[in-house]
Amino acid sequence: MLLELDRIQVLPGQHIILENVSWHKFERILEDWGEHRSSRLAYNCGFLEIMTPSTQHGADTEIIGDLIKLLLEEFDLEFRSLGSTTFKKETLRGLEPDQCFYIQNEAKIRGKNRIDLATDPPPDLAIEIDITSRTHPKIYAALNVPELWRFKNGKLQINVLQDGAYQIVQESLIFPGLALSEVIPQYLAESKVAGRNATFKKFRRWVQEN
Repeated sequence: MLLELDRIQVLPGQHIILENVSWHKFERILEDWGEHRSSRLAYNCGFLEIMTPSTQHGADTEIIGDLIKLLLEEFDLEFRSLGSTTFKKETLRGLEPDQCFYIQNEAKIRGKNRIDLATDPPPDLAIEIDITSRTHPKIYAALNVPELWRFKNGKLQINVLQDGAYQIVQESLIFPGLALSEVIPQYLAESKVAGRNATFKKFRRWVQEN
């Protein structure tokens, strides 16, 4: 299996799905491939998805992630951004989000170099850009991630975990009172026309006014 995977080339913007991959093989792949790679992995009960982000995917992820950081700074909330860190629950599921944040639970993982969901909490917020891959809400739910943001086709969908499944909501529980599902896509699109710095200055003023 590992030799076959070494021969697989997943071009930017594409993904493949492999069946009948054991948990042991998934962990071997993570170990052999290491952390410094362009591909992202998602494992769900024997199915392994390998995805390589496109340039647009990476650019959108960075801008949305930076907008969230600005929000957290303006709200004076301590946070830790862990990007596409691998999160897994043994023998069942694992994935690498496009971006993720520890906020309410930041103090519990502060200073840790490795996160183990057997003893550590999951991220409070995960971000998925559905351009080149499928979001895996069932995996996030199994990992007990409280809030999942999905960005697709220029729209932001905010999902909150309730009774083991995600429900679409109008407002984030982390940022109550802000119409972020409308505003984040607006400023993402504007950044591609007006530039990053000009857009972020405008977004900061909007946050302060609201």
